[in-house]
Formats: sequence, structure tokens, C-alpha cells
Amino acid sequence: MLDPRWNTFLTLCETMNYTRAAERLCLTQPAVTHHIHYLEAHYGCRLFSYEGKVLRLTEAGVRLREFTRSMAYNSRKIETVMAAAAPISLRVGASKTIGEYVIAPQVERFLRSQPEASFSLLVDNTQVLLQALEEGRLDFALVEGYFDRSRYDARLYRQEAFFGVCAPDHRLAGRAVALDELAGERLILREPGSGTRAIFEEGLHRRNCSLDSFPGVVTISDFSTIKSLVANGLGISFLYAPVAARELTAGTLARFDLAEIPMSGSFHFVCLKDNLFAANWIHWME
Repeated sequence: MLDPRWNTFLTLCETMNYTRAAERLCLTQPAVTHHIHYLEAHYGCRLFSYEGKVLRLTEAGVRLREFTRSMAYNSRKIETVMAAAAPISLRVGASKTIGEYVIAPQVERFLRSQPEASFSLLVDNTQVLLQALEEGRLDFALVEGYFDRSRYDARLYRQEAFFGVCAPDHRLAGRAVALDELAGERLILREPGSGTRAIFEEGLHRRNCSLDSFPGVVTISDFSTIKSLVANGLGISFLYAPVAARELTAGTLARFDLAEIPMSGSFHFVCLKDNLFAANWIHWME
């Protein structure tokens, strides 16, 4: 069972407001303050400080938050697992490429092998999933793109090719082109926070370039809409291979590559550090 003072600490980390933390915990504000002062005395350091009227975590507070999140998650899962006749419960997050184009066979296999299980799948961009993971709303996530490896336990799931797509009759179709040849093209990209966009932006940074170099950048969060617009000649985009596979086979999209910027991406299993259940959960989804 998690020490209630740690639960108070985590709630204050989420709200960054003593009054709101007290309301959420059904405690008095002095009780919340007492819990935090106890932890600060125990660890011999300040966990929070005020910058003007804004409450901030100290460096020590950030470290304790990372440790305590894992303990809170493990504590809740142990309570669930130890409950009599409790069915298996699995809450998975998947970034959009993985959730929409990769993970369906694994979900099907899990549901067939665990017919009594409670299962949920949240499909969203990488940053949203990592936030949900930190808040204890997911058991693990399958994400694309970049993330802070120091904050999580991660395992490589698979590598995927990443390349440009355009209309079949586009001048770039089927070619390996220099970055300069994209000048004047409308880019149709996923939203900030998505792994797909992050991979492309990182490639640009390797050439001392950024999206600011392109006059027309359209942001769309839906893959189907992106592919439809590109197929109709309204712009170009950059996607992982599974997202464009059907259209490439059908001939409604064409591939091109950036000769100076070879790009590929990694899909990772990600969970909180020291997750006691990660090995079992991930095994079911591999």
C-alpha cells in the first residue's frame, strides 16, 4: 500500500496548487501542507518552492516524482492483481502509426488468448501517451519518434522505413532528391507532438534546416486526410512505411527519398521505470 503522504505529494505535483490538491484528496489544506513538510523533513530537502506566486517543483521534487510515480503504479496494480478472481486488466497506448496500422494483430491475439481480460487501447500522439503513462492511466505505450529515455524504461519493438510520399505524377515520384528540391512544395504534416512529425523535423535539423524554411506547412492529425490530399496533388508528406503501404501498392501514392537525409524510425515499448509488470504485459503484445 502506498504511503498516503506520497499520494498527497503526487496529487500536488499534478495540481501544483495546495487548495486544489486538498479538494481532490478530501483533506484540509493544512493536512496537505503537513504531508509535504513531513516528506521534506524526511528527505532533508525542499520539494516545492514558489517563484512569485507560482508553485514549482525543485530538482529534488522532480526526482522524487519520478520514483513515486512508479511506486504508485505498482501499488495499484498489486491491489488489482491480488483481488480475488480479478480478471487480467491491460491498458495500452499506441501512437497513431502503430495504433492504426501495426498493432491490430497483436490485440487480436491477446483478446483470443485472454477472453476474460479487460482491455483498452488509447491511440493518440506520442506526447499525449507519455503524459497518460506518467499519470498512471496506461500500463505501457507503444510509441514512435523521440522521447526522453532517462525518464522511462523502454524496449525496441521494431524499426520502420520512413520516406516522402507524393502523387504518382509528381516530379519527385520514384526519385532520391536533394532537400533543396522540396523548395516551394506544400508540406502536409501531422501535429506537433506526433512521432511522425518529430522524425521529419529531426532530419531537417541534421541539415541545419527547419520547417520555417518552407512557405506552406499544413497540419492535419488524420492520416487518411493527409494521404487523400497528397494523392490529389495538393502537397507532399513524410510517413512510415505501414501507413502508406496500401496506397503505394495500389499506385495512388508514390514514394520518394531524401538523398542527403536517410531517415528511419524506431517503435518502442515504453513504461514507467521499475514497472514490476512490464515483462508480462509486453510479452502479450509482442
